[in-house]
Amino acid sequence: DYELCEEWGHLYPVPREDLINLHREHLLHLLAMGDMEKALQLLQRIEDPGICLAISEQSLDQHPNLAASHFLADYLTAHFYANLTTSRRNEIQALYMGSKVLLTLPELSRVNYFHLSSRPLLMLEQLLMNMKVDWVAVAVQTLHQLLAGQEIGFTVEDIDNLLSKYAEKALNFPFALKEKRS
Repeated sequence: DYELCEEWGHLYPVPREDLINLHREHLLHLLAMGDMEKALQLLQRIEDPGICLAISEQSLDQHPNLAASHFLADYLTAHFYANLTTSRRNEIQALYMGSKVLLTLPELSRVNYFHLSSRPLLMLEQLLMNMKVDWVAVAVQTLHQLLAGQEIGFTVEDIDNLLSKYAEKALNFPFALKEKRS
C-alpha cells in the first residue's frame, strides 16, 4: 500500500506534509519489520533533501525500537550533519552512542536501559549503580572508541570522572574505632 501511494505521489501533486507523513509511516513500518536495506532504499529514492531530513528527524522523534533508532541516528549524522543545529547534532550523536552501548548489553537487559539511550553517561551511571561491572567495562570501551575525535556534549574525561567517583565510593568504608580499655 505504501508503494502504491508513493507511485500515486509521482503521478499527481501531493501536499508536502502528506508526502512527509506517507514516507515517515512507510519508513517506520520498514524499520519495525527490521528491513534496514529497504528503509535505506526508501530514503535514497526521496529526491528532495529537505523532505528526507524531515522524514528522518520525525521518525527518530517517534522513538522507534533500538535498531531503528540506531539506524536513523546514523543516517542523520552521515547525511545531514551540516543541516542540523549543534544541539540537535549532539542529541542525535548521543542517541547513536547510547544505542550502540545498549547493543553491547545482553538482549534481555536492554529493555531496562532503553529509556536512557539518548543519555549514555546516565546509562553508564545506572549500570555502575546496579553493579553491572562487566557491562560497564564493555560500555566504557565502546564509548571511548566512539568519542575519539568527536564533541557531543561530554568527553572521555567525563567518563573517567564518573568511574573515579564510583570507585572512590566503592572504597569508602565507614567504621568506628574501638577504644582500648585498660
